[in-house]
Amino acid sequence: MSVEYTGSLPALLRSRIRATPYTEAFRHPSGDGWASLTWSEAGERVRALALGLRALGLEPGTRAAVLCGTRVEWIIADLAVLSTGAATTTIYPSNTAAECAFILSDSGSVLVIAENDDQVAKLRSVRSEIPAVKHVVVIDGEADEEGWVLTLDQVARSGAGDGTGDGTGDGTADTADYDRMVDAVTEDDLATLIYTSGTTGRPKGVELTHRNWLHTARAAAQIDLMTPGDLHFLWLPMSHSFGKLLESVMIAVGTPTVIDGRLDRIAANLGAVRPTVMAAAPRIFEKIHNTVTATVQREGGIKLRLFRWARAVGLETVRARQEGRALSPGLRARHALADRLVFAKLRARFGGRIRYFISGSAPLSLEMAEFFDAAGLTILEGYGLTESSAGSFVNRPGNVRFGTVGLPLPGVTVKIAEDGEILIGGHGIMRGYHGLPEESAEALQDGWLHTGDIGELDEAGRLRITDRKKELIKTSGGKYVAPQHLEGRIKAACPFLSHVVVHGDRRNYCTALVTLDPDVVAPWAKAEGLPEDPAELRGHPRMREEVRRAIESVNADLASYETVKDFAILPADFTVETGELTPSMKIRRREVEERYRDVLDSLYKDSIRQV
Repeated sequence: MSVEYTGSLPALLRSRIRATPYTEAFRHPSGDGWASLTWSEAGERVRALALGLRALGLEPGTRAAVLCGTRVEWIIADLAVLSTGAATTTIYPSNTAAECAFILSDSGSVLVIAENDDQVAKLRSVRSEIPAVKHVVVIDGEADEEGWVLTLDQVARSGAGDGTGDGTGDGTADTADYDRMVDAVTEDDLATLIYTSGTTGRPKGVELTHRNWLHTARAAAQIDLMTPGDLHFLWLPMSHSFGKLLESVMIAVGTPTVIDGRLDRIAANLGAVRPTVMAAAPRIFEKIHNTVTATVQREGGIKLRLFRWARAVGLETVRARQEGRALSPGLRARHALADRLVFAKLRARFGGRIRYFISGSAPLSLEMAEFFDAAGLTILEGYGLTESSAGSFVNRPGNVRFGTVGLPLPGVTVKIAEDGEILIGGHGIMRGYHGLPEESAEALQDGWLHTGDIGELDEAGRLRITDRKKELIKTSGGKYVAPQHLEGRIKAACPFLSHVVVHGDRRNYCTALVTLDPDVVAPWAKAEGLPEDPAELRGHPRMREEVRRAIESVNADLASYETVKDFAILPADFTVETGELTPSMKIRRREVEERYRDVLDSLYKDSIRQV
């Protein structure tokens, strides 16, 4: 049933509850199984917590932070904060104490909703740096004696009664009070303050209003990105704008959503809950692809030959469809056999009901897109920045063009600047960077958001991203190289790789730093009688040969100046904790290049090479 896209996100939730009060809203882990909330039940939890937060002093125009992994309480807490007229500051649970202190101080947050005692301890260690924080509300943890830390249940109970704060009564007075709070929130009020991951420089707080989320959610609903008949599996970080966008869409559409942010449970959950739609970053698809490929390589024999044959047939079919060519009867028959013998088993690992995946937050390589489509698991690649409410472009179901991020969402405008930079306008564009007027003015010029990405539009108006404006490599020979394109192809060519960083700016040729994926490489190494520890395995001739062969296969169809001439396998994978990755799993390119400067320099010692 349709809902009204006016007022605020809590108003949207209230409209959703009125339209479909008793249908399933959220499914979440409970003990060894799952528990569900209807839209009406979810609304009751939001109302109680919102009134409890107001009693703690959360007022319109203030900020409250959520420091928590993806779980149903994150969404309840977010909607409760917004219901008071305050805005939510999102913080990744992986952020260090110092990073938390910076975000809380810069945002002026007066309250924090923390996941557990470990996160509370992090906040205690920097308490002197966050004097504006009057209370911490812990989801799974204990209250303290002084009242600085309260439990979520305590706060919710205080708002669940008749306005007296004692948790008694029929809730009539509180319902009216809650409605008055929600009615006072406007589309132009600040809803979310999301700090950019900061691949370079200090993080900036992106100010997104209720209008941004409402209009972006309506645009996604108009193209049926999700429907009431879908079952959506949500594991993406809610601290990221992509997760927040999905929250808005599922409320607008009324899509039931399974919520579990535990990364080690993704595979098991897919098989158990059998969703129809799931969004993910490309890294997840790469992990799946690499695990499948490495497994069949390790088994060898007829299984490997059958997999290679099915893959070749699948790719031939996919490319014919992409080119608009009719499939011959022979190819149709071969693909049907490949599907029955190989691809159907792969789909079964995801529950057997996936209509499509949605990919965002980083570029999806062509190799990943083709492989999954060949298996009947189409990926709809999209594009958006935190500054554009995460959703600006997406490929449409049934009309996917690989290598593009699809058409603009309804209400989004786009143009390409003279230097190739993508400029975006429309409903989703941020209000600005929090407390940074000069940076805001630089990003927002004449009504256009300057994305910093380079791209082009095809004949149908679909957008193709070619690279980051500031990350293009310019060799000493004056040639420009797009590193992300090469990195994606190299990772697809070698299933044992976790990350690839192509380097070559102001050098006379390109090289690469690569890391091994322990989960994929260890079983292969064990079967081959090689060291299983990546730190030991990286120097083994067999391992280096695997990587070299993959790089040479990619080099084969590149211009000379684009080719990767040498590489180094690093002793450990990149992580958020060690600083090479942002919390949204993007590579901090400058950090990596600076940290491994000596390694990179060693790749150019004998550099009498032509490009």
